[in-house]
Amino acid sequence: MLRLVFLHLLFVFIPVLMSFSQSLTKKVKKDRPNIIFILSDDHTNKAIGAYGNPLAKTPNIDRIAEEGALFTNFFVTNSICGPSRAALLTGKYSHVNGFISNDKQFDINQFVFSRTLTEAGYQTAWIGKWHLETLPHDAFNYWKVLPNQGHYFNPDFITQNNDTVAYKGYVTDIITDLSTDWITNRDQDKPFLLMIGEKATHREWLPALEDLGSYDDVDFPIPSSFYDTYENRRAAAHQDMSIAETMQLRFDLKVNVDYETDFLYSRLDQEQRAAYKAYYGDRISKEFNERQLTGKALAEWKFQRYMRDYFATANALDRNIGKIFKFLEDNGLAENTIVIYGSDQGFYLGEHGWFDKRFIYEESLRTPFLIRYPSVITGGTVIEQSMLNIDWAPTLLDIAEVKIPAEIQGKSFATLLKNKILRWRDKIYYHYYEYPEPHRVMPHFGIRTPKYKLVRFYSNENFWELYNLVDDPQELNNIYEEFKDSKLVKSLKQDLKACIVKYKDDLAEEIIKN
Repeated sequence: MLRLVFLHLLFVFIPVLMSFSQSLTKKVKKDRPNIIFILSDDHTNKAIGAYGNPLAKTPNIDRIAEEGALFTNFFVTNSICGPSRAALLTGKYSHVNGFISNDKQFDINQFVFSRTLTEAGYQTAWIGKWHLETLPHDAFNYWKVLPNQGHYFNPDFITQNNDTVAYKGYVTDIITDLSTDWITNRDQDKPFLLMIGEKATHREWLPALEDLGSYDDVDFPIPSSFYDTYENRRAAAHQDMSIAETMQLRFDLKVNVDYETDFLYSRLDQEQRAAYKAYYGDRISKEFNERQLTGKALAEWKFQRYMRDYFATANALDRNIGKIFKFLEDNGLAENTIVIYGSDQGFYLGEHGWFDKRFIYEESLRTPFLIRYPSVITGGTVIEQSMLNIDWAPTLLDIAEVKIPAEIQGKSFATLLKNKILRWRDKIYYHYYEYPEPHRVMPHFGIRTPKYKLVRFYSNENFWELYNLVDDPQELNNIYEEFKDSKLVKSLKQDLKACIVKYKDDLAEEIIKN
């Protein structure tokens, strides 16, 4: 009799226990953090308040640092837009994921970390700039992306149905609206990964209407290296990315533009075109024409206009991050959602007289990275260890409690988010390919340590550069010839070869044999 009673109780309670277990499992999965990764374009850390720029109006980006962690030594593996995104998606160097330059086509069928998150129960989306010469296809549950570089005003988006849909408004605002709509309409029972690809602050630096002239009362300090003459630095002398010579008055700085016929402004509606004409045509162009500038005066005027447009374009970027924070708070998502801000690479704001990126030099090698992770990261944390953008994918998988595939070349820094003192990489490896167009930056690879940077340039010319980053942080003095036979250079070359072998860079390995 007791046995019958016992069996009866088992039949009654086993389904209850199973249901409770399934409910508990579902709750655990649901409690895994949501992740929002905001990836801007060409936004250098030197244009962010939290990184020490008192002129930058970036209160919402700064908030991520105040409530989370700021990384001071975050670097890219190839300082160019598409390859940086490919490194993020795959956790691998360009020569391994195949997307070495913007004229290639990304193989979307290879390993992409978002697929692994989808398999682990995350709902995934990419909205905004993609720029990989292919479409996301099944790499994300949902996507809506800008064709190629996209437009700042009234942009088109490509949908999962391969339809092209035009939206009215400013691109940064539209990307935010599409992102919050997706969060609202997603599967509420799953944690989510949302990648927000921003167009700002990419060239041609077209600010939102409300931001026109927002920095006109600011005189930006001219960098001490602005008039660099590139002695003993052949690649720097060979480039075509100077503010004085390369930057175009009409295309870049909106001087003497016919807003009715110029293709760049063909997407602006009547109100937008009138605002741009009133500001750039009736005001800025008039001032320029009256002053008749030449020489250094012209170069410095171009620098100030570039800076004012660049920083004004970033205003909408920061404002929309504030909108995302408010949306999360209003919808009860703020405490269980990680918010990350980063850029695809650094950018020159007049250092060496330049704009753009590409070089292994500090301004383009270094990128901003900030992360807010409630209950895990103590606000105001500063992390100084050297990170790479191939570390993003394994870190996001680690945070989501997903096994990191062995094929990933990056390394998870999730443990460091708790401000743990750990041994970390003491050197980083870099390889840039795109040559000769645009900007004539010679292909090169090299390593950076806390004190030294050793670089090998190749292609039509082959030569080495060496910098002491402690004594020469602006990288103005190439000391390779002085030290080429030293123990220092021999040791650095051994370290470089070790990185080349570790990361399986066959092209670089062949070059250093010669």
